[in-house]
Amino acid sequence: MFQYAENAIELSQKRKFETKDIAKRIGVISPDRIHIRNYLVDSPITAFNPAMVIKGDIVYLFPRAILGYFMYVSAILKMEIPVEDLSEDVMNFSDYSAEIVVYPSIRYDLWGTEDPRVVEIDGRVFMVYVGRGINYFNPSIRYERTLPIVAEAVDKRLNKWEKKAVLVLDKRFRKILISDKDAFIIRSSTGDVLLFHRPHMMDERYYLTVSIISRDDFLDMSFEKNPVEIEVKDTKIMLEPQGFEIKLGWAAPPIEIERDTYLILIHGIDNEIEGYRVFAAMIKYDKDTGPRPIAVTPHYIMEPKALYEIFGDRPYVVFPCGNAVVDDKLIIAYGAADYAIGFAEIPMDVLMSELDKTTIE
Repeated sequence: MFQYAENAIELSQKRKFETKDIAKRIGVISPDRIHIRNYLVDSPITAFNPAMVIKGDIVYLFPRAILGYFMYVSAILKMEIPVEDLSEDVMNFSDYSAEIVVYPSIRYDLWGTEDPRVVEIDGRVFMVYVGRGINYFNPSIRYERTLPIVAEAVDKRLNKWEKKAVLVLDKRFRKILISDKDAFIIRSSTGDVLLFHRPHMMDERYYLTVSIISRDDFLDMSFEKNPVEIEVKDTKIMLEPQGFEIKLGWAAPPIEIERDTYLILIHGIDNEIEGYRVFAAMIKYDKDTGPRPIAVTPHYIMEPKALYEIFGDRPYVVFPCGNAVVDDKLIIAYGAADYAIGFAEIPMDVLMSELDKTTIE
């Protein structure tokens, strides 16, 4: 189906079904403490899987929100939280205002806008989210039920977003793609744009992949008023699920540790209770050879343990969609049991020492 990246098989085999939870929980925001200013409903039923970007002393959060259970249609909120609130003494008790900023409006996302990831590229802020397409519930059409959609913020407060592009596979694969999720983009030092995504194909396998977006196509997104389809190329598998897992998926967007070398969180779903746990990897990009993994944590570094992570709309889930380094700690924003917004922190030196155990150069 897709080619394996260098080191993909070797590093995959270094992982074990063990957890060394090194993530300190620092707070949780329940949906009843989120108040929507621009809609008829004051609070969402659930708010989870938040993208995150920090600008100055403000944390901008973009959680996926459910307002009703009939078709489980999602919109994406924007929240502003002071960095100083990243403490269980404050966050667990504070209320926060929110606005709906991305919502179903086109054929590619008519049944929901889900699981956003937000990155800055050359001063521009991009969101990649999962769009549930118009045929999502049509039993006679099984291909391309979800696709990654790129939106760009068009104001400094990140309140207004324009949907720029829909990312599709090479034409050879489009009719055998069931869905494509867990997606975000980054730009390398050479100007190449990489799409991290997880295609689910008709062979019923889930592939943890990275593809290339043409530089010209990426630049053209600036001039489009309506979303255009952009075909990605050179799709490569980064890691494989192990015997104890059903599938893997990209979690939060990467942190650049050094030039074109990225720390990235990944979730794994076990085949016993289908719980979501988190491990970390290092991905290196080279223009000539493409992306490749160079390290993984040999065990999970985070798993559900708080009651709000174990019990919710989807039991036993920690699902990071945002992260940032603050004071030498990796701050993680994650969905807790598909119900609430959780925050955790991991000292960077502790995390890097775990990755050093398997590093391949």
